[in-house]
Amino acid sequence: MPTEYSNYVDGKWTESRTGNVFETSNPAHPGETVGVYQQSSEADAEAAVEAAAAAAPEWANTPGPARGKILTETASILSDRADELTETLVREEGKTKPEASGEVQRAIDIFAYYGAKAADVGGTVKAPSGRDSRLYTVNEPVGVAALITPWNYPIAIPAWKLAPALAAGNAVVTKPASLAPAVAIGIVEALESAGLPDGVVNLVTGPGSSVGSTFVTHEAVDAVSFTGSTKVGNTVYGQAAPDQKRVQLELGGKNPAIVMPSADVDEAVEIAATGAFGVTGQACTATSRAIVHEDVYDEFVEGVVSYGEGLSIGDGLEGADMGPHVSESELEGTLDYVDAGRREGATLETGGERADAGEGYFVEPTIFSDVSSEMRIAQEEIFGPVLAVIPVSDFDEAVAVANDVEYGLSASIVTNDHREANRFVDEIEAGVVKINEKTTGLELHVPFGGMKASSSETYREQGDAGLDFFTISKTVYDNY
Repeated sequence: MPTEYSNYVDGKWTESRTGNVFETSNPAHPGETVGVYQQSSEADAEAAVEAAAAAAPEWANTPGPARGKILTETASILSDRADELTETLVREEGKTKPEASGEVQRAIDIFAYYGAKAADVGGTVKAPSGRDSRLYTVNEPVGVAALITPWNYPIAIPAWKLAPALAAGNAVVTKPASLAPAVAIGIVEALESAGLPDGVVNLVTGPGSSVGSTFVTHEAVDAVSFTGSTKVGNTVYGQAAPDQKRVQLELGGKNPAIVMPSADVDEAVEIAATGAFGVTGQACTATSRAIVHEDVYDEFVEGVVSYGEGLSIGDGLEGADMGPHVSESELEGTLDYVDAGRREGATLETGGERADAGEGYFVEPTIFSDVSSEMRIAQEEIFGPVLAVIPVSDFDEAVAVANDVEYGLSASIVTNDHREANRFVDEIEAGVVKINEKTTGLELHVPFGGMKASSSETYREQGDAGLDFFTISKTVYDNY
């Protein structure tokens, strides 16, 4: 039997006022219903915001260490439920079990990290110009934060928004993506068990057009943090702008991995392929383009094709190397890009078809060679396991091609030339820059965010930067 889930508003698990529900299914076995959720309305979203606004002053006045204790306990509860949450994530989103387990552990680590950091949300002391005075800053929560999260990292991204928001003393309303809400609800269950006061966190499931838009536009919401597509993110930004709300957007990517002649080609293949095909390519930081020097191009193509063809595809709970797309529409979108690559003259080296791995939304790892930078498969975010391999003649051309897209999220270079590595750091247009590492994978204690169309370029997430977005500073001049 599928699990039935409720909204969480003002400390109570409640049904939507619409009386309607929606279901999620297992992308490896589409006939299997995983969860039943509330199909909420504007009225449900408004009730959540009102509860958060009422709870915000008391939570803001709760000492930081006390807030941190609740977050630390939340991490412990999530750890106790890790196996259950991992299986739920696999069944609802489609990741392999190791990928899902790693994501659940990431959420646990984030709550533990911000549980400790909550004691640091204070301010700074500066030296005044005159005698008999003090000059310092005080950091305060912004108030009510609206968090809208995607389906591709359905527990990690809610965690890295919720934990700093709560550590900083904000009340929260949140809407998880409708394709995979279960593990985000698991976070709220853990927060409730840890003793979070009523109304401080409120979760409502349902359409972005009703729930999400109400959160973004409600006059009692002070800040909006959104992760998702660039198209939707631009809409969110436009909705929040009239009220001058604080906005944080993390959006799409078209991430390059440059491979230079000094690189170990086997290592370069491993870096590019794991970045391209991990989590079925359904990551904003996934490697979408391999920009390879002509001296090692043929060897690289041969290696990466062998890697892709060696991956097993199937149910993530049954030991597969790569799981399904999250939905039929995502699968169709990837196959449409494969057709576009063929039409534009790229060489399909391997893959490009629906995989024969059962009834689910499976696709073969796909590699195109002879790709030029103006092709759609080299310009547009695909969000699937498709790697475009582009030949270049030197370092300058490689960086120019890497920057020749509207996005600027993550980028890597594989090289043993120290000068090339440092020039890459200076010249690449990306918020996350990696040397001899895959474009995916993030440390939780350093800032994360993109440039250009990958981000609002306002505030970064994670680490100390994650707290910056959720606090506002007062400067105090104390002449005694």
